[in-house]
Amino acid sequence: MDDKPVLLVVAHGSRDARHAATVRALVARVRSLRPGLHVETGFLDFNTPSVSQVLESLAARGVRDVVAQPLLLTRAFHAKADIPAVLREAPPGLRVRQAEVLGPSPLLIGALERRLYEAGVRHADRAGTGVVLASAGSSDPEAIAVIERVAREWRRTGWRAVRPAFASAALPRTEDAVRELRALGCDRVAVAPYVLAPGFLPDRIARGAAGADVLADVLGPAPEVARVLLERYAGAAASLPAPVGV
Repeated sequence: MDDKPVLLVVAHGSRDARHAATVRALVARVRSLRPGLHVETGFLDFNTPSVSQVLESLAARGVRDVVAQPLLLTRAFHAKADIPAVLREAPPGLRVRQAEVLGPSPLLIGALERRLYEAGVRHADRAGTGVVLASAGSSDPEAIAVIERVAREWRRTGWRAVRPAFASAALPRTEDAVRELRALGCDRVAVAPYVLAPGFLPDRIARGAAGADVLADVLGPAPEVARVLLERYAGAAASLPAPVGV
């Protein structure tokens, strides 16, 4: 094993079995990119093991340092409130540092484009294609602003237009953004889910994409997602104080 902090991937969890399966596929890709790194997975709700169970197990095995990596694309309630609350309850002697959320990152734009190309969009089609950047949504203004900024920056890479949309808590909805791009005169409309794993809100995005020409898959275990996860881990690990005696 690397003489590095344990990487604890923190996922939300879902009643939808596809969610946990996708999280585990992403974690498997992370392990393949960093052989020897100790990687664990914990869930906030619905699935096991819970984050608390993983932390207790690590402490019992004598682990000292942990980097908790939220599987989140924006800083909203989970990153600001419930994940920190769980981590504060870590067993005594276990030093836990919460890493930054995954987004925004150019690597995630690469993952979005990978999924669009896999769904049938050609690079040559970019100039005529309008893209809906479909997020789960949040009531946090900071998170909404990040999605809107990602859409603006992605538009500059050559797409006809990129519009943000939200499955909950904010507007517009996916179907509204699809209609807007149609009215704009785009040759084709593609929906790119800016979500990590299947579940209730991604299914709502898919229903809203009924009027589009292309619906891409969720980001899931795309190699770019695994790479940005390891980047965030490295940044947090570097900020942990060195063990006594080192």
